[in-house]
Amino acid sequence: MRVFTHALAFAAAALVLLVTFAPSSAEELVDETVVPAAITQRVALKREQFQTSAQPQLTNEVLQAYVERRKQLDNFEGFDVPAPKAELTEAMLMGYIAKRQNQALDAIESVDISDKPALTSAVLSSYAKADFVPTTKRVKLADGERLCLAQAIYHEARGESREGQLAVANVIINRAMSKKYPSTICGVVFQNADKGRYKCQFTFACDGRSDLGRERSAWNRSIKLAEDAFYEFQRGERPGVVPASVLFYHTTAVAPKWSHTFNRVAAIGSHVFYSTN
Repeated sequence: MRVFTHALAFAAAALVLLVTFAPSSAEELVDETVVPAAITQRVALKREQFQTSAQPQLTNEVLQAYVERRKQLDNFEGFDVPAPKAELTEAMLMGYIAKRQNQALDAIESVDISDKPALTSAVLSSYAKADFVPTTKRVKLADGERLCLAQAIYHEARGESREGQLAVANVIINRAMSKKYPSTICGVVFQNADKGRYKCQFTFACDGRSDLGRERSAWNRSIKLAEDAFYEFQRGERPGVVPASVLFYHTTAVAPKWSHTFNRVAAIGSHVFYSTN
């Protein structure tokens, strides 16, 4: 009788354990599935700030810091093991570009660098100090150059044909590319404008009136022609309407004394163009 009682008690305990630990249905299994917590507004804001954070601008200071850092790494011998001295050369740079297939820099392959100094840390450092100009500043300078050229075309030749207007732009670009005048379009157009009324190279630049065009259609046309001519200038080329030696012109309504000292090259519309001897 006692044995039967113990057996009955053991069976009852086993039944309790089975009921406690065994899932009663498939629905309970689904309820135990772990679901990730929803992203809070604070976390979402942090992710957005990280993804849209602006990259640091490439400035002279950043380039200089890069050069100095490279020098420190090259000279580091903290483990008493001299680091290999790898020079920054054209071959190394081109290899870096080729491995990354940067199509934006493919034009580098066509550049003639046969007579140029090797691309070293010293050259890069010198460029960062003297010649490097941030992109935003380059865009601003280019916009100013195009505006100066458009003003000259408008005031000097807005009534001329396309060829006549480009001829005037051609002379301005010829001057900017020569060593006898300022090296920028604005420098050529407004040369001596600060010396008083009618003492500048182009009358409109120092006549005391607004330099912007008032005739909308003519002004828009001048802007378009200035963009075309300035594009040539940026590539180191010229509009090609008059020769590169042409640095002077005047209207047919006047006969300046200097016109007898230069070579007459062409007459386009109401302008006569001259080159130096």
